[in-house]
Amino acid sequence: MLVRRSALAALALLVGLGAGLASAAEPRKEKDPTHASGLPIPRFVTLRVGEINLRSGPNGSYPIDWVFTRKDMPVEIIQEFDTWRRIRDWEGSEGWVHQSALSGKRGALVVGPVRALRKAPQSDSSVVARVEAGVIGSLKKCQGDWCEIDIKGYRGWLQRADFWGSYPGEKIE
Repeated sequence: MLVRRSALAALALLVGLGAGLASAAEPRKEKDPTHASGLPIPRFVTLRVGEINLRSGPNGSYPIDWVFTRKDMPVEIIQEFDTWRRIRDWEGSEGWVHQSALSGKRGALVVGPVRALRKAPQSDSSVVARVEAGVIGSLKKCQGDWCEIDIKGYRGWLQRADFWGSYPGEKIE
């Protein structure tokens, strides 16, 4: 009986060691710092605050190349490294910002000539407001080539070609 218990104890010890060796042989699963969020790249987000320093690299010690000063402006995340995001604005300016400076909310920046914000997603729908280039609004949803946008309390529809902040055919609900 004593021999049987010793054999069982030795067997349990070997099984335990084997399990430890097996787990030690498995590679550790670490987060990829170049895709830290796991979200799609590229993607649109907005600026969370009114003044954001764009740096030349993904760290606070890199020099500041640009300063963005428009809260809620849409920007495109084009690269990630750990907690830093490389963003691009509608004019093509790029730089690195800390993720805390960005919001997942969607925005729209009107481009081109004065645009008609329409009551419904149709070219012949009544005009809710006329908006100039550079005006920023909140992107609510899109149906085909039309997107519903709230601009300073005026809610209506613009065609995707009339603003920057969404991809062609992107579904936004």
